[in-house]
Amino acid sequence: MRDFVEVFEGLDDPRTGNAKRRDLHEVQLIALPTTLSGGETCADMELFAETKLEFLRTFMKLENGPPSHDTFSRLFRLLDPAQFRACFIAFMQRIAGACEGVVAFDGKTLRRSFDKASASSPLHMVTAFAADARLVLGQIAVDDKSNEITAMPKLIDMLTLKGRVVTADALNCQREIAAKIVEKEADYALALKGNQGNLYNDVIAFLDDPETPLDTASTTAGDHGRIEVRTASVSTDIDWLQENHDWPEIKAVGKVVSSREIAGKTTTETRYYLLSTAFPAARFNDIVRSHWAIENSLHWVLDVTTNADQLRNRLDHGPENLAMQRNLALNIAKLEPSKGSMRGKLKRVGWDDRYLLKLLTQFKRAEVR
Repeated sequence: MRDFVEVFEGLDDPRTGNAKRRDLHEVQLIALPTTLSGGETCADMELFAETKLEFLRTFMKLENGPPSHDTFSRLFRLLDPAQFRACFIAFMQRIAGACEGVVAFDGKTLRRSFDKASASSPLHMVTAFAADARLVLGQIAVDDKSNEITAMPKLIDMLTLKGRVVTADALNCQREIAAKIVEKEADYALALKGNQGNLYNDVIAFLDDPETPLDTASTTAGDHGRIEVRTASVSTDIDWLQENHDWPEIKAVGKVVSSREIAGKTTTETRYYLLSTAFPAARFNDIVRSHWAIENSLHWVLDVTTNADQLRNRLDHGPENLAMQRNLALNIAKLEPSKGSMRGKLKRVGWDDRYLLKLLTQFKRAEVR
């Protein structure tokens, strides 16, 4: 409990009066294993507290008994998400600060978080994901009247990215974002599409020209009845491009041609990229492939394992805070080194109190570092 409080000591308790009868950090800590064991709602948190009361009292006081679902709901609705985010990011910096490789940025909409009564749109979050370690490093909500393009630079500013490679989709292929990444002493590999107009057309014409000298590397992979050949090509002969387009710190351009055969049918897709470093083609191929970990190892897990897309938290800061709570839970589970699926780990949390305590020792690791 002491280690958990130290990680989240920057949180102010937003509750007043009798609502503060339950300790802030005790309520928050109960919510975490509820999420870890597959709980989805504040009612689930109340049920977990009642069912595990004897176990929980081995490391917290719960002087006024187990919290009700209203207590959990009130806390997550009122909690300042900026403070929660700062504690989350600081925790991940300490426990995963040595992570290297690709940090993938991407957005995800919580589709059931809209509120017709207040005419509010579904919450859209931008996440930074350490692709090799499979850990969420940080997350920020997009303002109702804004988009990912304004949110991503804010998230970049909060993170330590030195020596890493930042990847993002074409929406976030923007000069300001590229300059911000370089400012953080990181490299970028940004997908390029038609939102950059003539730049996109010029890169396509250049890389698809048979006369253009290219460093090329291919990989072949097959599983689940699918065969995929990925050919990556990189060119550093881009002085002409800088003269015409003046892109921040660009050193190379590249493309990846993916040929996929499924059930005898072959499809081909070509994607183009701007690069801040002249990566060897083989490394560039790995970087592009790593970006998709945020879809396969995070967004898919959130939807399938935690049912995030169907949850109906809608009021105040509740959707944003509970989204961060889910990512914190997944990080804690991934940091535990035993083998097995995420679904299996989450089931063990509900069945085995010793295993749950093992996962919660991650907060002790953060204190030591």
